[in-house]
Amino acid sequence: MATKATDLTTSSPVPSKPTTPRPRDHPVAEPPSLPPSIKASPPEIHNLTFPVKDEYHGSAHGFLHISPSITQAPPPNTAAILLSGAGGGVTGPSGMFLSLGAKLPALASRIPVLRLDYRYPARTKPCVADTQAAMTYLTENFGIQRFVLVGWSFGGAPVYTVAGRDERVVGAATVASQTADALTGAREAGRRGIPVLLMHGTGDQTLSSWCSKNLLEAWFKGYQGKDDELAKLALFEDDDHSLRRNAKKAEEMMANFIVQCAGENIKDGEQGVVKSDVLGDSEQRREIMEKGGDLRGKENIE
Repeated sequence: MATKATDLTTSSPVPSKPTTPRPRDHPVAEPPSLPPSIKASPPEIHNLTFPVKDEYHGSAHGFLHISPSITQAPPPNTAAILLSGAGGGVTGPSGMFLSLGAKLPALASRIPVLRLDYRYPARTKPCVADTQAAMTYLTENFGIQRFVLVGWSFGGAPVYTVAGRDERVVGAATVASQTADALTGAREAGRRGIPVLLMHGTGDQTLSSWCSKNLLEAWFKGYQGKDDELAKLALFEDDDHSLRRNAKKAEEMMANFIVQCAGENIKDGEQGVVKSDVLGDSEQRREIMEKGGDLRGKENIE
């Protein structure tokens, strides 16, 4: 029986000690290589540290994947920021975030990817501040003005909260999102007409797929337009909390969604990049999640 959506909420106080940033030589700092048949330059990796100006203070961290040609005109104006679950971490469900860091900068649209590492995982308020501080840092240092937010599990709370209130957000996608601290933001995102993609496994034992159904309903309660295609729900039969059985398909859907929200198209011949399997089978993906810290604390993959 699936646990309640509130089981991954923020009722406990913010801890006194923030998480320790991962060093540049951490096992999951570098994305996997694309297949040799795909002619694309590997992304540059920047291990970022940036201040967060809120009541908790300190700095947030993350790995930024950018194309080596980012300085060429015109530079990309949209980036993806990827947020993990209640355990924190930087690889996302079944390692999808690490894979997207390899793929999106390799496309003609050269979309940068930031895998954000929370200061205080599973605490919505500081994680919202982390996300907005990351957006500001990327604007001030890389000229990026627009953002697509992607969140897994607890990560849906900061994703929809920020999407509902911040005009810089142009798209929001979630995998197995909780509803706690997310429903109001989903409704406000709908009011703003922000495109959303919700993915969930019907066999999820951590957060029922009804969570994503309720978030979709909240989005439509706020929406005042006529384009029903702006909000999409994809359910994966009998899959778990990290979509291990359908990770490759979910990753492909997410990449296409991010590119569309950026106002770009995947060019002819680039589907090989999006469809490539760079992480291996489900057991390899689980090992990647463990190395990335995504299975700490309350988070799991069942």
